[in-house]
Amino acid sequence: MTTSAFPFGRLIRLALLCLGAIVFLAPYVFMISTAGKAQSDIFTSSLSLVPEHFNYVQNFTKALSRVPMGRLLWNGVVVCGLIFFFQVLVAIPCAYAMAKLRFRAARMMMVLVMLGLLVPIHATALPLYVAFDRTSLLNSYAVLVAPFTISVFAIFMFLQFFRAMPDDLIHAARLDGMSELGIVARVIVPNAWPAVTAFAIFSVVAHWNDLYWPLVVISRQDFATPPLGLMYFRAAEAGDDYGALMAATLTITLPLVAVFLLAQKRFVEGITMTGLKG
Repeated sequence: MTTSAFPFGRLIRLALLCLGAIVFLAPYVFMISTAGKAQSDIFTSSLSLVPEHFNYVQNFTKALSRVPMGRLLWNGVVVCGLIFFFQVLVAIPCAYAMAKLRFRAARMMMVLVMLGLLVPIHATALPLYVAFDRTSLLNSYAVLVAPFTISVFAIFMFLQFFRAMPDDLIHAARLDGMSELGIVARVIVPNAWPAVTAFAIFSVVAHWNDLYWPLVVISRQDFATPPLGLMYFRAAEAGDDYGALMAATLTITLPLVAVFLLAQKRFVEGITMTGLKG
């Protein structure tokens, strides 16, 4: 292959991309390797990614038997699904109103959305905890879902997407006699699936991996999310059995990897169409 056919600049870009891929994949490769090692193979002076004794069956058996892994995964699916449903249900009408309707408070609402992006959950955790404690909602799905039902990031993301939609499409729907809610349901939502899919990846990954809020409000394994369940596994059962712990970690991360690979094309399309690609 000649230099002209494969320029030096492209070679540098490919090298940087490969280096970035190695950096991001290294923890996952190490986790897969450790999940198949016996305890004696983990605590050795030499670092080897290939286990000397393949203990995948034993470690995964421990991971699935010592904690209610099925219950943890089910809790994660329920919590992430409910959060995503309510976030989209609230964000799409709000973003449509700010993008396509004219009213005096539009600029103020945009300022509030931008300010809302700056407020982390840690800043509101204490008053939220007190409120849920007084209403006896701790250790429930409601306490895991309610604080995240309104996502300012979702509103901002859908706002950028709806601004790119042609106004003629909205005017034509109004001439056909559709109400604003009808336009949202029959015109906006069917055309917003790329943005919805892109936001779904952000939402599910963030709340599936969230440990802080469940750690604050959940003290029963019945409602534990996957990351919180891993803490119970590590502290109460596994001890220093890192092979079983990595097998459990691999089990709860595989659904996220599978979902992202299946939705990768839609995700890239949604990010591009919302104007968030930079």
